[in-house]
Amino acid sequence: MTDRRRLQLSLRWRLAAAFGLGSFLLSSVLAIATWNLSSGYLLRQREQSAVRQAEVNARVIDEELRRGGEGLDKLLTGLTTGPDSTILLYRPGELRSSGRQVDPSVLPSRLLELARDGIPARQRLVVDGIPVVAVTLPVTSGDVYYVELSPTLQLDRTFRFLSAVLIAGTVVSGLLGVALGAWAGRRALRPLTELTAVAHRIAGGDLRSRLPERADPDLAPLARTFNATADQLEQRALRDARFASDVSHELRSPLTTMMNAAAMLRRRREEIPGTAGRATDLLTSEVDRFARMVVDLLEISRSDQQVDDRSLEPVDLGGLVRHVLATRSDAAAPEVEVDPCAPLVIADRRRLDRVVNNLLDNAERHAGGPVRVAVLRSDHQVRLEIDDRGPGVPAELREQIFERFARGTQAGSRGTDSGSGLGLALVAEHVRRHGGRAWVQDRPGGGARFVVEIPEATTR
Repeated sequence: MTDRRRLQLSLRWRLAAAFGLGSFLLSSVLAIATWNLSSGYLLRQREQSAVRQAEVNARVIDEELRRGGEGLDKLLTGLTTGPDSTILLYRPGELRSSGRQVDPSVLPSRLLELARDGIPARQRLVVDGIPVVAVTLPVTSGDVYYVELSPTLQLDRTFRFLSAVLIAGTVVSGLLGVALGAWAGRRALRPLTELTAVAHRIAGGDLRSRLPERADPDLAPLARTFNATADQLEQRALRDARFASDVSHELRSPLTTMMNAAAMLRRRREEIPGTAGRATDLLTSEVDRFARMVVDLLEISRSDQQVDDRSLEPVDLGGLVRHVLATRSDAAAPEVEVDPCAPLVIADRRRLDRVVNNLLDNAERHAGGPVRVAVLRSDHQVRLEIDDRGPGVPAELREQIFERFARGTQAGSRGTDSGSGLGLALVAEHVRRHGGRAWVQDRPGGGARFVVEIPEATTR
């Protein structure tokens, strides 16, 4: 089934093939009809001309025989119409010929029998490699019959030329049909191509993309329906983002109170023994996780909006990575590798700062911390690599972990380091907003390597 789908032609080329096949079949029918009509007509004309010429020659020979036939040989020589024509005159006990010499035994016996019986006949033959029209006629003076072989070389050359023209015309017609089908398919499928492009932009986050209005009565309903669906999708996305933002803002005030209370409980932890102390530790850790989730929700709500071009600026990703690492208080600093030739990127510095921090936080919480951070140049892209010392990410989870509220193998865990499941989703969202992409792969030597690529400033 997979191979069949892979080998299936696109709709445009199926349309082109249908046009080409239809044109080829129609041209073939017309070519066959033209061949039959023209070849039949030319052949009849040539045979009639040969018969008329033979009748005239037979009358002339008959008159000569009536006068005694003394100049018969000279007459036969004068009656030949060319070097490839042959005249045979059968008389009792005698055979005279002129023109191209042929063996009489190669002539069909049935043809000669009709001539001896006094019945005129004609037949197309190939004698010694030359196509001819053989005409046999009785001569009234005695038991004599006349045979003339008229060559049809010129007619055969005409037939070959005509067949070559018809075959070439049929092939060219089929090719023109394919070209016409491809052009018509491209024209007919242009609205579908525009629909695909707009749908791709909407899927990429540009919810304001719309199809242009159409005057075509067949396409106008499609454009209106699609645009109405896109409007509803945009409104729903904006409502969801506004709701998440409003909820997150409303949670800030009670969250601040909770965090202050948790900080006070941490300072007095030694005064709270036993079960109450363990409950205090659990409460403070959950408050911390809740605070991170609210911050991530606020960031998600902002990321659902379009990137403000006014916040874009040339950013040195290597310098930004060094600054982020310098402000973190990680126990073991990772190895830093920055390509001095790495170009700048046009980006929102705050979003890129969040990308780097989220990737480092992910390595700290789930993989024992980062061991290497690199900024490299790769085919007009600036590449950020963060290696960790964890067990790696299974292949079946490498796309899932970039989805919202996905925590991979720790889904459902409520531990302190389980996170909110929004960190890597924010990484993918921010990177996509800058025209780049993010993914995870195996690190040489074990562990995971998180990779981010963003187009360099000169290619944007």
